[in-house]
Amino acid sequence: MQDDDFSLFKSEIRGVKPIQHDRADTGKPKADRARIATLRQAATVREGSLKVDGLSDQFVIDVGPEDALNWARDGVQEGQMRKLKLGQISFEGSLDLHGMSVEKARDTLWEFIAEATKLEVRCVRITHGKAVRLDGKRPMLKSHVNTWLRQHPQVLGFTSCLPKHGGTGAIYVMLKRTMLDGRDE
Repeated sequence: MQDDDFSLFKSEIRGVKPIQHDRADTGKPKADRARIATLRQAATVREGSLKVDGLSDQFVIDVGPEDALNWARDGVQEGQMRKLKLGQISFEGSLDLHGMSVEKARDTLWEFIAEATKLEVRCVRITHGKAVRLDGKRPMLKSHVNTWLRQHPQVLGFTSCLPKHGGTGAIYVMLKRTMLDGRDE
């Protein structure tokens, strides 16, 4: 019976060639988990993607070129806003957004306010321009800045500037100061 098994085995392996090397093929190399994690991270942070900064463009408040802007967070004293409007709170920093795209202006504004907050600056001026457009549409940057500042957690209030500081093409922005918590609101 063993001879029958052996002859059956020989007939089954007829035409099979012996392996020329003694190393086993283990299939695909194991995935480099660290490299894959890096690639996944890079894929989620694409150039031109929106930064998660809390500033929404879902609903932009349209304003006209000559419209005066004025807004205050709940709890901000009217006297402080009156002083801001009269230019009696001096601004310690200034940002000009003229000629920037909406996305570039958004990033620049976010970074500017973050830096001003870090330096404990009380008031800044932001020049957005009036952008009187030939197509008759509302000024885009002015409308976006007006909307974004209302959403920014560090902004207590803002108002259009005096004519000597840009008039309705710029705004004074009053910021929270973290070291002096309680005094600002």
